Amino acid sequence: MRVGMVGMGFIGGVHLDCYEKMANNGKEATLVAICDVDEVKLGGKGTTGNLGDAAKQRDLSMYKLYNDMEEMIKNENLDFVDLCLPTHLHAPMAVRAMELGVNVFCEKPMARNVEQCDEMIAASKKYDKKLMIGHCLRYWDTYQFAKKYTEDGTFGKVTGAYFYRGGSTPKWSWQNWLLTDECSGGCLLDQHVHDIDTVVWMFGLPQSVSATGRNIFPGSGFDIVSANYIYENGPVVNAQDDWTINGAGYGFEMLYRINFEKGAIIFEKGKTSVYPEGGEPDVIKFDGRNAYYDELVLFTKLLKGEVDFDHMKLLESHRDSIRLAIAEEKSAKNNGAVTQV
Repeated sequence: MRVGMVGMGFIGGVHLDCYEKMANNGKEATLVAICDVDEVKLGGKGTTGNLGDAAKQRDLSMYKLYNDMEEMIKNENLDFVDLCLPTHLHAPMAVRAMELGVNVFCEKPMARNVEQCDEMIAASKKYDKKLMIGHCLRYWDTYQFAKKYTEDGTFGKVTGAYFYRGGSTPKWSWQNWLLTDECSGGCLLDQHVHDIDTVVWMFGLPQSVSATGRNIFPGSGFDIVSANYIYENGPVVNAQDDWTINGAGYGFEMLYRINFEKGAIIFEKGKTSVYPEGGEPDVIKFDGRNAYYDELVLFTKLLKGEVDFDHMKLLESHRDSIRLAIAEEKSAKNNGAVTQV
């Protein structure tokens, strides 16, 4: 499969590492072209971020380089494009790529608002092209482990859950788009949306939400946010995010705690522990899989017909995540008023 990547910022560097791994492992997806409007990035200069080594200098000489996605699609006979772009560009670029006849893998979040999500889904149907969103936590080993327990009843029903992520302010983005509300949606829609999507995936769409947030950086959206998701006769669920932790040594952290009727699972400081009621705690060892790699491989298998899942249902679930995020944003703007989803 021939792939063209659009966007060589931080997450583009993460994806590039995945394609290089595919090449080394003999996978059939081959990155052949890279597109970016920034000549500095096309020169191989990486962008810093909150994980991995995406900022390293890279040799891009083996790829065809473009400044225009349409030109790349028309010249390269691509099977799909991988969009690693600012959030506000996801919908227009994905729709245009499908219109030009290629499938699309698009980084999270799906779009800046629900209407744009609808446009992307409609384009996928109209042009009969596959579209997949890179919400990586659905492919992350510890989150998949927790998801299994929410479904199989080993510890009974879920009674409560808490999710957190946070770290330094993303001041590294191209033209500061991450700290521009209309482009990124702030911490709430760019970073916190990981846990919003996990909540939807694990527990379904809540009936309503109550959220508080604070804007710290002029022009940004909510930079600190805390949300309570309200399920009728369901679990007590909260998620928090804060990308203003700029003190030396903190770095980045993500964690969760899920309580069940007869046990709990806790992920913190990179360790997943199971606490069965009346039993001994157990630390779970995983095989070190890479969620970014796995989601891209899954998409290539979908396109080749090697796996069969309802990709449209998956898209609708990610659209629900944006619906919840927008309701949360509305609640935070109204000082935590309970807002219907």
